[in-house]
Amino acid sequence: MSSAATLLARHAGAVLTLVLAGCSSRPPAPDWALNAESASQRASTAYLEGRQRVQAMEWDKARAEVAATGRTDLAARLELMRCAAQVASLEWDDCPGYQALALDAAPAEAAYARYLQGKLRPEDVALLPELQRPVAQALLGGSASALAAVSAIKEPLPQLVAAGAALRSGAAEPGLLMLGADIASAQGWRRAVMAWLLLQARAHEQAGEVDKAQAVRRRLSLLEKTASGGGTSAGK
Repeated sequence: MSSAATLLARHAGAVLTLVLAGCSSRPPAPDWALNAESASQRASTAYLEGRQRVQAMEWDKARAEVAATGRTDLAARLELMRCAAQVASLEWDDCPGYQALALDAAPAEAAYARYLQGKLRPEDVALLPELQRPVAQALLGGSASALAAVSAIKEPLPQLVAAGAALRSGAAEPGLLMLGADIASAQGWRRAVMAWLLLQARAHEQAGEVDKAQAVRRRLSLLEKTASGGGTSAGK
């Protein structure tokens, strides 16, 4: 695969590759694909970090590059990359940008959308990105083994996406909440860290674990004090 395709595949879990050239012997990736890939990577990172204006600007750039092809299937694929970043940050909606293009989405994208929305079907597993398949299989068998499947992923963004998808599917256990917070914290993804910590604090409070809840709240306080710009709220 081209270097651009490889980077985006690794970044988003292998389903969102915008570059269609498959072998190094084929012509280099076109400028629009390289531009869309770099803009979407910057947009995802800015979203996870809580830099609202930057992520909006970069998504607009990526959309404009893809729109120049007239390919609605690729536009749907790009919107799923944005959805994945939202799920990783526990910002759950029906992904309206993707839904507007869903009729033209390929089967793999439709399967990935259901996975992100907690509506996984057994036939979707084989169509998912390779890194997400063990998590999906675990969720179909019950959420008990989901934590182990998520923990086995070594790439930060696909791992955090998997954690968010597992949580949305009902795998709400303390270990998963801790893992999600740790992944985001290690990368410095402020928005995602705050979202996972807020959920973790609430879980401790509901369990009557006062000391643990207070420790998490202190971490949240530090993040809130050092937050800069818009979009850094832990949100929901």
